[in-house]
Amino acid sequence: MTDETASIKIYIACLAAYNNGILHGRWIDATQGEQHIWHGIREMLKASPIPGAEEHAIHDYEGFEGARLGEYSSVSQVAEIAAFIDEHGAVAGKLIEHFSSVDEAREALEDRYCGVYSSVADYAQEITEQTTQIPANLQYYIDYERMARDLEMSDILTIETGFEEVHIFWQG
Repeated sequence: MTDETASIKIYIACLAAYNNGILHGRWIDATQGEQHIWHGIREMLKASPIPGAEEHAIHDYEGFEGARLGEYSSVSQVAEIAAFIDEHGAVAGKLIEHFSSVDEAREALEDRYCGVYSSVADYAQEITEQTTQIPANLQYYIDYERMARDLEMSDILTIETGFEEVHIFWQG
């Protein structure tokens, strides 16, 4: 996979060229680590149409699943976010979007993750049936949708990553 076809990538622009009305930059695979990103930046700046170009900025990014990058986000931060998303998928990016921190997102995923369900009601039903002996004559009267709403109000965090794909976390 080339940098341009990578699924988690950043577009680094040469600011000297940009300030002179020239679009010059390069897509860089952000999952290859900090050294790879720095190498890509140095190569892009060397190829700049403006001699001696030294400054760069992130002008675009793809595959970060809701996690936000700034124009001047540090390369180490970009590499850390990309690696986390690459390892854990879309839910990782959505957690970073929610918490604004890789550390908090990692803690939620490692310590408070309940699993992925079709709906919160399915989760409510599962935990109810695992923790409570329900008489057969009452099982059809339980309103799992209402239980799900109550759980969402104060007990759980939900992250949707697709159709019938709800990741559930206990609140911290």
